Amino acid sequence: MSLAAAASTTVFEWPVRVYWEDTDAGGIVFYANYLKFMERARTEWLRAQGVEQQALAEREGALFVVTDARLRYLGSARLDDALQVSVEPQLIGRARLSFLQRCRLGEQLLCEGQITVACIDRAQHRPRRIPSDIIARLQPQADLTE
Repeated sequence: MSLAAAASTTVFEWPVRVYWEDTDAGGIVFYANYLKFMERARTEWLRAQGVEQQALAEREGALFVVTDARLRYLGSARLDDALQVSVEPQLIGRARLSFLQRCRLGEQLLCEGQITVACIDRAQHRPRRIPSDIIARLQPQADLTE
Protein backbone atom coordinates (compact mmCIF):
# COMPACT_ATOMS: atom_id res chain seq x y z
CA MET A 1 0.00 0.00 0.00
CA SER A 2 1.37 3.38 -0.84
CA LEU A 3 1.21 6.12 1.74
CA ALA A 4 1.07 9.86 1.12
CA ALA A 5 2.96 12.36 3.20
CA ALA A 6 0.96 14.59 5.52
CA ALA A 7 0.85 18.11 4.10
CA SER A 8 0.60 19.95 7.39
CA THR A 9 3.16 20.08 10.14
CA THR A 10 0.47 20.84 12.69
CA VAL A 11 1.33 19.22 15.99
CA PHE A 12 -1.48 18.29 18.39
CA GLU A 13 -0.63 18.23 22.11
CA TRP A 14 -2.42 16.53 24.98
CA PRO A 15 -1.61 17.00 28.69
CA VAL A 16 -1.02 13.89 30.79
CA ARG A 17 -0.50 13.86 34.57
CA VAL A 18 1.59 11.05 36.05
CA TYR A 19 -0.29 9.12 38.76
CA TRP A 20 0.82 6.41 41.19
CA GLU A 21 -0.56 3.74 38.88
CA ASP A 22 1.80 4.93 36.11
CA THR A 23 4.98 4.41 38.13
CA ASP A 24 7.09 1.37 38.92
CA ALA A 25 8.76 0.31 42.17
CA GLY A 26 11.54 2.83 41.49
CA GLY A 27 9.07 5.71 41.43
CA ILE A 28 9.44 6.46 37.72
CA VAL A 29 6.97 5.97 34.87
CA PHE A 30 6.96 2.31 33.82
CA TYR A 31 8.27 2.19 30.24
CA ALA A 32 5.12 0.63 28.73
CA ASN A 33 2.94 3.43 30.09
CA TYR A 34 4.40 5.85 27.55
CA LEU A 35 2.50 3.80 24.97
CA LYS A 36 -0.71 4.42 26.96
CA PHE A 37 0.01 8.14 27.05
CA MET A 38 0.54 8.14 23.28
CA GLU A 39 -2.68 6.17 22.75
CA ARG A 40 -4.65 8.73 24.76
CA ALA A 41 -3.14 11.58 22.76
CA ARG A 42 -3.96 9.89 19.41
CA THR A 43 -7.52 9.29 20.59
CA GLU A 44 -7.87 12.96 21.53
CA TRP A 45 -6.29 13.99 18.21
CA LEU A 46 -8.96 11.96 16.40
CA ARG A 47 -11.66 13.47 18.61
CA ALA A 48 -10.36 16.96 17.74
CA GLN A 49 -10.81 16.00 14.06
CA GLY A 50 -14.44 15.08 14.80
CA VAL A 51 -13.83 11.33 14.86
CA GLU A 52 -15.34 9.41 17.78
CA GLN A 53 -13.90 5.89 17.72
CA GLN A 54 -16.88 4.19 19.36
CA ALA A 55 -19.25 5.78 16.85
CA LEU A 56 -16.89 4.78 14.02
CA ALA A 57 -16.95 1.18 15.22
CA GLU A 58 -20.75 1.13 15.57
CA ARG A 59 -21.60 3.09 12.43
CA GLU A 60 -18.93 1.85 10.00
CA GLY A 61 -17.70 -1.34 11.63
CA ALA A 62 -14.17 0.10 11.52
CA LEU A 63 -11.47 0.04 14.18
CA PHE A 64 -7.95 1.44 14.37
CA VAL A 65 -5.28 -0.95 15.67
CA VAL A 66 -1.57 -0.40 16.26
CA THR A 67 0.52 -2.38 13.78
CA ASP A 68 3.95 -0.97 14.58
CA ALA A 69 5.45 0.92 17.52
CA ARG A 70 9.07 2.01 17.77
CA LEU A 71 10.02 3.96 20.88
CA ARG A 72 13.16 5.63 22.10
CA TYR A 73 13.50 6.46 25.80
CA LEU A 74 15.57 9.50 26.69
CA GLY A 75 14.51 10.44 30.24
CA SER A 76 12.22 9.54 33.11
CA ALA A 77 8.97 11.03 34.33
CA ARG A 78 7.95 10.78 37.97
CA LEU A 79 4.83 10.99 40.12
CA ASP A 80 2.83 14.21 39.61
CA ASP A 81 4.81 15.32 36.57
CA ALA A 82 2.70 17.17 34.02
CA LEU A 83 3.65 15.86 30.60
CA GLN A 84 2.78 17.07 27.12
CA VAL A 85 2.22 14.28 24.63
CA SER A 86 2.32 15.32 20.99
CA VAL A 87 0.80 13.77 17.89
CA GLU A 88 2.21 14.68 14.51
CA PRO A 89 0.68 12.88 11.53
CA GLN A 90 3.46 11.77 9.21
CA LEU A 91 1.77 9.57 6.65
CA ILE A 92 -1.89 9.15 5.81
CA GLY A 93 -2.82 6.30 3.52
CA ARG A 94 -5.98 4.58 2.42
CA ALA A 95 -5.86 2.08 5.31
CA ARG A 96 -2.96 3.24 7.53
CA LEU A 97 -1.89 6.26 9.52
CA SER A 98 1.61 6.89 10.80
CA PHE A 99 2.51 9.33 13.58
CA LEU A 100 5.55 10.81 15.22
CA GLN A 101 4.77 11.12 18.93
CA ARG A 102 6.75 12.71 21.74
CA CYS A 103 6.36 12.86 25.52
CA ARG A 104 7.91 15.94 27.10
CA LEU A 105 8.33 17.33 30.58
CA GLY A 106 8.63 21.03 29.87
CA GLU A 107 11.33 21.26 27.20
CA GLN A 108 12.88 17.89 28.12
CA LEU A 109 12.14 15.11 25.65
CA LEU A 110 11.50 11.91 27.62
CA CYS A 111 10.27 9.52 24.96
CA GLU A 112 9.58 9.60 21.25
CA GLY A 113 7.97 7.06 19.04
CA GLN A 114 6.94 6.24 15.52
CA ILE A 115 3.48 4.64 15.68
CA THR A 116 1.54 3.13 12.78
CA VAL A 117 -2.14 2.24 13.00
CA ALA A 118 -4.25 0.34 10.50
CA CYS A 119 -7.96 0.42 9.89
CA ILE A 120 -9.60 -3.00 10.21
CA ASP A 121 -13.08 -4.41 9.84
CA ARG A 122 -14.60 -4.83 13.30
CA ALA A 123 -16.27 -8.17 12.57
CA GLN A 124 -13.63 -9.85 10.44
CA HIS A 125 -10.48 -8.26 11.91
CA ARG A 126 -9.14 -7.80 8.39
CA PRO A 127 -7.66 -4.64 6.85
CA ARG A 128 -10.06 -2.21 5.23
CA ARG A 129 -9.98 1.29 3.83
CA ILE A 130 -10.43 4.19 6.19
CA PRO A 131 -14.00 5.49 5.60
CA SER A 132 -14.05 8.34 3.09
CA ASP A 133 -15.70 10.76 5.52
CA ILE A 134 -12.82 10.21 7.95
CA ILE A 135 -10.26 10.81 5.20
CA ALA A 136 -12.16 14.00 4.34
CA ARG A 137 -11.85 15.19 7.96
CA LEU A 138 -8.10 14.54 7.85
CA GLN A 139 -7.83 16.16 4.40
CA PRO A 140 -6.54 19.54 5.67
CA GLN A 141 -3.62 17.58 7.15
CA ALA A 142 -3.15 15.19 4.26
CA ASP A 143 -2.07 15.14 0.67
CA LEU A 144 -3.63 11.95 -0.62
CA THR A 145 -2.12 11.97 -4.09
CA GLU A 146 -0.77 8.49 -4.67
